[in-house]
Amino acid sequence: MSRTHTCPGCGKDDRVQAVPAVYLAGRDAVTSRERNRDGDMRTVTRTVTTGLSDALAPVPASSAHPISCLGFFAGFVCVASAMGWVFVGGALEHEPAAEPDFGMFGTPPELGPDLSFLGWVSALAFGVVVLVLLELRRRRTAFAHLTRGRHRAEELWSQGWYCHRCGTVHFADAPGEDRTPLTLQRFRERVWEEGGYGDLAAVQRAADAVRRP
Repeated sequence: MSRTHTCPGCGKDDRVQAVPAVYLAGRDAVTSRERNRDGDMRTVTRTVTTGLSDALAPVPASSAHPISCLGFFAGFVCVASAMGWVFVGGALEHEPAAEPDFGMFGTPPELGPDLSFLGWVSALAFGVVVLVLLELRRRRTAFAHLTRGRHRAEELWSQGWYCHRCGTVHFADAPGEDRTPLTLQRFRERVWEEGGYGDLAAVQRAADAVRRP
C-alpha cells in the first residue's frame, strides 16, 4: 500500500494504492490441465480478472467474443458437413449394387440416404465463416480507430489512486484535476473521456466497489 498519498475521503493513507497496481493485481493467468474432446490431456491458460480490475480498465472491452463463438460454430459445421458428404456419402455411392433376384417379388430394396445436401450445408457454413472473419476485421479496425487516444487516457489513468477503505478513486498531481473522491463509474467516465471514447462509459458501466471499514 502507498504511504505517500492520503485519501481525501477518509484522510488516511494505509489502504491507498496506485490504480495501475490495483488493475494489474486483479489480472492473473491461471494454468490448469484438462481433457479435450479426444480424451487427451492438455494445458490451458486462462486470464482470471476481478470485478475491481475490470472497473479500473483504461479502455473499453472489445465486443468480438459473441461473434467469434458464431464463427467457431460455423467452422465446426462446415468441416463436419464436408466430412460427412465426402466420406459417408462417397462410401454409399461406391457401395456395389446388389445382384437382381428375378425370383423375388415385392418392392426393391431401398438405396442409402442421399447426403448431397451436406455439400450445400458445408458451403453455407463456409460462407458464414468468411462473413464472420470480415466482420471481426472490421470491428478490430473500428476499435483501433476508436481507441486511438488511448495514450492520453492511460496518462491520466496512471495518476489515479484507489482507496480500498472508501472504494473511491482520486487524482494526485494531475494537471486540471482536483482531489475529489470519485466513484469507479465517474473515474471511468473521466478517463475514457480523456481518450475520446467517453460515450462508451454509459454502455459499459463500472460496478462501484463496496465501502470497507
